Amino acid sequence: MINIALIGPPGVGKRTQADRLTYRLDLNHISTGDLFRENLVQLTALGILARRYMALGELVPDEIVDAMMEERLMQSDKRQGILFEGFPRTTFQATFLDEILVEMDRGLDAVIYLQASDEVVTQRLVERVNCRLCDSHFHKIYHPFRECAHHRCQGEHLYRHHDADDIAQRAKAALRTFHRSSERVIDYYQNAGKLIVVDGEGTLPTVNRAIIDAIDSVLRRQFPVISPAQSAQLHPPKPIDVTPTTKRLHPSLDIVFVGAPGSGKGTQATRLSKHLNLPHIATGDLFRENLKNKTELGELAQSYMNRGELVPDDVTESMVQERLARADTQEGFILDGFPRNLDQARALNDIMADLNRRVNAVLYIKVPDEDIVSRLSGRVICRDCQTPFHNTFQPFVTCPHGRCQGEHLYQRDDDNVHTVSNRLRTFHAKTTPLLDYYQEAGILIDIEGVGDIADITTRIKAAVDTVQQSRTVAL
Repeated sequence: MINIALIGPPGVGKRTQADRLTYRLDLNHISTGDLFRENLVQLTALGILARRYMALGELVPDEIVDAMMEERLMQSDKRQGILFEGFPRTTFQATFLDEILVEMDRGLDAVIYLQASDEVVTQRLVERVNCRLCDSHFHKIYHPFRECAHHRCQGEHLYRHHDADDIAQRAKAALRTFHRSSERVIDYYQNAGKLIVVDGEGTLPTVNRAIIDAIDSVLRRQFPVISPAQSAQLHPPKPIDVTPTTKRLHPSLDIVFVGAPGSGKGTQATRLSKHLNLPHIATGDLFRENLKNKTELGELAQSYMNRGELVPDDVTESMVQERLARADTQEGFILDGFPRNLDQARALNDIMADLNRRVNAVLYIKVPDEDIVSRLSGRVICRDCQTPFHNTFQPFVTCPHGRCQGEHLYQRDDDNVHTVSNRLRTFHAKTTPLLDYYQEAGILIDIEGVGDIADITTRIKAAVDTVQQSRTVAL
């Protein structure tokens, strides 16, 4: 029995190879995409919860997908090996997976990284076609259509999502996001002595043979050594920044809010936005806006949702990039809900660099976990406008938009003690590296988030005043 993970850039052929390996080695094939769709279709408790987020035009939280993975693993046959396809994608998922496998008396034997250049995978994505019935991928050279795996068609439902230029642009964004997160995952498994690199640029049979040989070597306890050339490709040299250090940054006030769910960061971000007369950009609102207005990014996100798939991170990042580039942010912005992890912080750095700007301050609303549990277990939300209220701390009195009398208020299924505790565990695991990153950059400001809302606002204003004063001196 062997437990392996197959990872690599989009378009490298993970799914095709995973299907072959599953059949040949009799493995339990688990991919997050299939897992997510199954929960939606079968209307499991987690699937219903995910559907509600999607119906409200919200991104499905990572912890729901993690819970789906944990549930599937706990139900798996312990006598059968497992093949993870495209998972883990982040170091958080890597440590999360390790913890679950230890509980199951299992371990990950190897992580096979299918390596291919950006040029090769982009060309494959451009030439790839999908089946409208089952969303299987095919390619005229690497994976031509011969027969339907589900015996439902003769290939008449094959189509391409977008034109070649659009696909190439999307591939560029997806690859940028992939490299940003995979770099640390690769280091994680290379340091653990579990990483195997396989050239993914050959023909389908050639690549499959190389993967089988790699697995055989693991079973023989003769782990293949990563060559210097492969290692160099895994860690390409960083581009040299030739921008003169004397170049003046755009003089805007750009502030990021970070806080656990229920910490009140949305409320405080809204208040600070009004105080400074700067736009409050919440990623949840931004996602809904793109869906409602049927923008190009909104339709792209909707196409994933229609297929029962998770919206990729690069789509969210592109939405943030487009929003921050609008004219109303020239004086600054209040960003709420992004970044949520270290990879997204790096993405935000790239976005800001393109705008010739940098984040001035990251305000971390600190609230003890026990207070968060108390707050969320009493939280209610308006179905119409998504405004949050609390039965104790902020009860509904009047509609802020003058549209209802409170008849749309409801409590989300995930606002219970058990679920909130799990969400907090996920939040801390993902956010601690993010906070360390901003602490090292010297822009993290801790804000005591317990007490009267007005008092917390006063603390935030005082902190921002200090930021503005130091910014004025620097300018």
